[in-house]
Amino acid sequence: MLFNSIDFAIFLPVVFILYWFFCQKNLKLQNLLIVAASYLFYGWWDWRFLSLIVFSTIVDYSIGVALSNEDNQKKRKLYLWISIIVNLGFLGFFKYYNFFLDNLITAFTFFGTELRASSLKIILPVGISFYTFQTLSYTIDVYRKKITPTKDIVAFSAFVSFFPQLVAGPIERATNLLPQFYTKRKFEHNQAVDGLRQILWGMFKKIVIADNCAEFANEFFNNHTEYGGSGLLLGAIFFTFQIYGDFSGYSDIAIGTSRLFGFNLKQNFAFPYFSRDIAEFWRRWHISLSTWFRDYLYIPLGGSKGGTLMKVRNTFIIFIVSGFWHGANWTFIVWGALNAIYFLPLLLAKKNRANIGDVAEGRLIPSLKEILNIISTFLLTVLAWVFFRADSVTQAIEYLIGIFSKSLFSIPEFENRTHAMEVLVLIGFLMFIEWLGRESQYGLEHLGLNWNRSLRIAFYLAIICLIFLFMGKEQEFIYFQF
Repeated sequence: MLFNSIDFAIFLPVVFILYWFFCQKNLKLQNLLIVAASYLFYGWWDWRFLSLIVFSTIVDYSIGVALSNEDNQKKRKLYLWISIIVNLGFLGFFKYYNFFLDNLITAFTFFGTELRASSLKIILPVGISFYTFQTLSYTIDVYRKKITPTKDIVAFSAFVSFFPQLVAGPIERATNLLPQFYTKRKFEHNQAVDGLRQILWGMFKKIVIADNCAEFANEFFNNHTEYGGSGLLLGAIFFTFQIYGDFSGYSDIAIGTSRLFGFNLKQNFAFPYFSRDIAEFWRRWHISLSTWFRDYLYIPLGGSKGGTLMKVRNTFIIFIVSGFWHGANWTFIVWGALNAIYFLPLLLAKKNRANIGDVAEGRLIPSLKEILNIISTFLLTVLAWVFFRADSVTQAIEYLIGIFSKSLFSIPEFENRTHAMEVLVLIGFLMFIEWLGRESQYGLEHLGLNWNRSLRIAFYLAIICLIFLFMGKEQEFIYFQF
């Protein structure tokens, strides 16, 4: 079920009414309703894949209970590996089986041996990368004795399948989300209004920004040989804002929806395009995934405590694995490796934590140095996104060669330039609002709260009008494929 669909527009108020008006006095009933609503939400695409979520839930719940009753370290480690193998086994089969098979066939062919094997027509279950990592983090944290395993199967099922963030995150930790299912929830007007405001901003980013940027990004990437350097650069910039509007918009809607039901999810995007270096960018982009890899892969490998070779190795591992997590294609692996190359000089020079706070904190206007750092970081990000968007490494290289041709400084020629200018103006509006709200959890969190009530309502109505004006170009969220 898409957030930006009529189905969800009916589903959400129905669940909201049942949750607060019929189940408010019974916590267990509220949690059961969340489980039922979440299974309906997920099964709307393909009900058959509900069995994967149910099976994963039962396995990790059982392992959590088993770990709580076991002191023998060898047996505890065995239980942990069962969880890892089951979760990553499902993920590997559905997401990477054909990738490994095709590359194995290619490798054998290269060495003169024909390997007879056929690919399977595997449908990738929506959101499998997200809920797999969420349940896996639970068993790892229980194994490390960071959290007490739950004995409440309903609460755990709700934690695994919580519909607002089920299919595209944020990837929540049990330490934050699971305890909220044990606590009696009361409807709070201010929290609900704040949630609606965040949903509104998320819808704006998805429908007005991402879906319109997609129109031009698709045109330039699908026909990259027909355009000059300036047009290709413009196409890459459109994709840069498409993926940001699409994914951060989803996160805003997910977090805002959660607040309607009395839950608080972690911030997943912290205005990454205002970053002053690549290290800061990765602290602000898809925060739930970046911190997941940091805590469960990078630090166990030794992090940045070892010698230079270990630092280089660990950096490349975490970025390449992060890239591979996004999809079974060499483009994602190259994208991850390129970001590792961006990141390494900062790490080796011990400047990777030079920019921790918000840019121009307490000031409206950034310094010249901050502006130059933001622009340079943004351009590096734009170039890296080319590999993320391209269908193949070859196409990405051709695209980049096309950008850095003599036509880079020419006026781009393409159809619908008037509409493209409109979209660029809307992007400017997005960045202006987000700049004003960069010290908040999302762009609209505090903006306008001190305005005259009529002015504030007019501002929100203007955003709603823009959403309805640009509806009709409905596209699935990019991260549904991951």
